[in-house]
Amino acid sequence: MKKADKLRTLHERWSKENTCTLKATATQAVFGDGSPSAEIVFVGEAPGKREDERGLPFVGASGTFLAELLASIGLRREDVYITNIVKYRPPDNRDPKLSEKEACAQWLMDELLLIRPKLVVFLGRHSMNTFFPELKISDVHGKIMHQHIKNFPVEWFLPLYHPASALYNGSLRTVLKADFAQIPRFLNTISCRSGKTPK
Repeated sequence: MKKADKLRTLHERWSKENTCTLKATATQAVFGDGSPSAEIVFVGEAPGKREDERGLPFVGASGTFLAELLASIGLRREDVYITNIVKYRPPDNRDPKLSEKEACAQWLMDELLLIRPKLVVFLGRHSMNTFFPELKISDVHGKIMHQHIKNFPVEWFLPLYHPASALYNGSLRTVLKADFAQIPRFLNTISCRSGKTPK
């Protein structure tokens, strides 16, 4: 079975088996989207209204900005993989609760185990704090982190501000663009550290 087919099967299975209480109010599960062989996985917080309607992550205004950021470093959505900590839209776009994150945790883990990217990019504090609860996004955004987590398929992480937070804040927009611009260099660093020749 091809990797893309395995990923689709994974999503379909979890959409049936998942016990997140948000299933009762969401239109549908929002699966991850992009390349199953991606070097980078972007992990957001939770779907919004547009995502809930279309069943795809980051298709609203923040998704348009994310596409712009990807283009700035020579990438397209098709080159990366984009998903969320929580797979169902919280009512009124409220912050996801801990129980909701926990209910979707293994779903995300299975995505990462299948894709095995070089780098996980956290989009926003909820995404980052799921793995690094002690950190503040304002302190660590744009800083590459190397951390070995037992039984976890990724060791390199990059926290960034969520694109939605920068849409109407000019200073954050500038910061996010600058942080994003470092991603190609970080990928080369990871390749060198792993003994692989950088592209």
